[in-house]
Amino acid sequence: MENTQAAPKPKKTIRNVLLILIVLALAVGGFFAWNLLYKPNVPTTLANEYVQFPTGSTVDDMVRILKEGNYITDENSLRMMAERMNLKGRAGRFKIKPGMSSYQLVRFLRSGEQSPVKLVLVNERLPEHIAGKAARFIEADSLSILTLLNDPVYLDSIGYTPETILSLFIPNTYEFFWNTSPRKFVERMIKEHDKFWSSNGRQAKADALGLTREQVYAVASIVERETNANSEKPRIAGVYLNRINIGMPLQADPTLVFASRDWEGRDLAKYKTLDSPYNTYMYPGLPPGPISMASIPSIDATLNREDHDYIFFCAIGDGSGLHSFSVTYDGHLVNVRKYKENLIKRGMGL
Repeated sequence: MENTQAAPKPKKTIRNVLLILIVLALAVGGFFAWNLLYKPNVPTTLANEYVQFPTGSTVDDMVRILKEGNYITDENSLRMMAERMNLKGRAGRFKIKPGMSSYQLVRFLRSGEQSPVKLVLVNERLPEHIAGKAARFIEADSLSILTLLNDPVYLDSIGYTPETILSLFIPNTYEFFWNTSPRKFVERMIKEHDKFWSSNGRQAKADALGLTREQVYAVASIVERETNANSEKPRIAGVYLNRINIGMPLQADPTLVFASRDWEGRDLAKYKTLDSPYNTYMYPGLPPGPISMASIPSIDATLNREDHDYIFFCAIGDGSGLHSFSVTYDGHLVNVRKYKENLIKRGMGL
């Protein structure tokens, strides 16, 4: 019997094959899309969530830093997404969230949303100490910061000298972006300094004392090193301002510490003949600049100094850290004797 069944039409077979290929392509494409958009590329736990990209970093540099720091598990996925989303090189400090996909990570880096660092400046004694502290928190190294702080031409352009530059820094906690340059660091400090002096009538108070900001800061730096008790700082400031007004040398022991760089300051008498402009036993008037950073309470104590006739003061020696004050030298000698007696009582006789 003759077979009359028609053979399959070639067009239908081709159509079926094409459909299968399309489905496979969609499946593969979907897999890659899911891999880029949703599959976590950042581990669920990170040893350090913050990553730092140095100034001038390219996308290749960023990927390398992320890979070497174990912030990502799939380098190729990140590179592909970075290219698709046209990611540009970034610099700064960024907080990486655990479990991010390549898409989420690239989108976040594109936003440029940095995580600032907190720089705490308290009682640093010298510009190199400030430079060293700042370099622990921002990208700029301590040498580049110190070089700027010692540059007389630059300092002159902002109204300071190497001797007065310490008075620029107001102790506080400041937020910076990690990729802050030395100049940007100083520019920020200038803004904070001007804001400080323009508030609470500080500039008017300095004018009333007949002192510049730098001179107020110099007195405050001595007060800062004389006592930790904020309650007596206005009185001590008054003593030093009284000495200035009558032409008496300041005779401030903390200036000997600064001049000698003997930070322990256990035997200061030997430095009273040290020929230094910071030796206020040898040279009258204020030293060329502050002898350390001065706290806000010390600055305000100087601006709001106590109005009195005291010329002398001496530690009480009872362990309180406080001082006795006197108008006359004879009264001062009485206080010195009490000081020595208190030390003997405490088993610390001279």
